[in-house]
Amino acid sequence: MKLRQLAHSRTGDKGDTSNISVIAYRPDDYPRLCAALSEARVQAYLEKLFPKEAVPVRLRVRRYELPRVHALNFVVAGVLRGGVTRSLALDAHGKTLGSILLDLDL
Repeated sequence: MKLRQLAHSRTGDKGDTSNISVIAYRPDDYPRLCAALSEARVQAYLEKLFPKEAVPVRLRVRRYELPRVHALNFVVAGVLRGGVTRSLALDAHGKTLGSILLDLDL
């Protein structure tokens, strides 16, 4: 099952940091999101986007739990390679990262 079957995403970016909120469609699925999406797992998944021969990207993922809205917010520092307007990445916006995260296998 893909993460997108249980949740949707909202994103934003500022400077070199992106935030990705993952919001459960149903409140009953929120505990599954908490169990499946650790900081380490999200970081490892996003790091696969950057080939080893590219400019090194040092991600730092921080997870915030929002139980009243059945969501997790991941703040991903370093992912935008200097910021959206400075990056040479084809599409470095948070929206792309949110879609990629929703493709995670649970």
